[in-house]
Amino acid sequence: MKNVSLGHRTIADINGQVAKVLRGLGNPAPPIDLRIVRDLLKLDRGYYSTTDDSLLREMFSRMKVAGLQVLKRPTILREAVQTLSLKALYLPDQKRILLDKDLPPLKHRWNEAHEIGHDIIPWHAGMMLGDTEQTLTPSCHAVMEAEANFAAGQLLFLSDRFAEEAISSAPSLELVKSLSKSFGNTMTSTLWRFVEQAHGGRPIVALVTGHPHPTRRKADFDAANPCRYCVESPPFRERFGALREIDLFAAIVGYCGAQRGGFLGRSEVLLQDLNGDRHMFEFETFFNSHEALTLGSWLRPYSASTWL
Repeated sequence: MKNVSLGHRTIADINGQVAKVLRGLGNPAPPIDLRIVRDLLKLDRGYYSTTDDSLLREMFSRMKVAGLQVLKRPTILREAVQTLSLKALYLPDQKRILLDKDLPPLKHRWNEAHEIGHDIIPWHAGMMLGDTEQTLTPSCHAVMEAEANFAAGQLLFLSDRFAEEAISSAPSLELVKSLSKSFGNTMTSTLWRFVEQAHGGRPIVALVTGHPHPTRRKADFDAANPCRYCVESPPFRERFGALREIDLFAAIVGYCGAQRGGFLGRSEVLLQDLNGDRHMFEFETFFNSHEALTLGSWLRPYSASTWL
């Protein structure tokens, strides 16, 4: 699944909302403490469990996601949560964020920031509960999620501060790992942010997948849809946007080892742009025991003479 591209005006509007929050907090140093963000915005946080229906039964009965009634009968709550892959919820009328306590704590930080994003984006408030006149189509829901993700990234990575630090060094997974620790966020969310905001005008792509090596793939591996996420920098999308995720995945399969975790490999990879010209990228992949993270960075135009 490729990342959704937001318009310049939308980005500017969200940046303005995040800037207000950061100013209200005195422009803090990383990592940002979401507790003080909630205090500033007067938000409450709670938890729910997919093994306990009682907490969410009443709320789910009137909530819609992507234009679908989430719950028509309280007895199917657990199935609804699992089918829609809901990891967190925001109730605008109660100023309350609910997180799935069954998820690893490391996931809570991003999910909470995502729901805070829904709160600070003004045009989301009337759409969160699926009002009749604003019932969300799947495409509209995807845009809203992308907007909330962008707001979450701006908040967790302190707006322009992340890009300023990231752009000062050459792109690499080691740099992403270092920034992940500095800003207190997962390596996956840091990689996503790095590609979208710290590209410095360079075509960069990131893939989040299962283990690429054939002997390490899970039983439910889908060869037709091998990538959980494909994140493209704007320059990559403009010049290489026609490339298929399945072809990018095939490229990393060619160099990845079968290690159980850690660094899986690195290789120079040829990619063709929209004009038919070929370019050399450096790809590298790391496996964190749950998912493989791949970063591909543009190096130079390809010249056949360099290979003679």
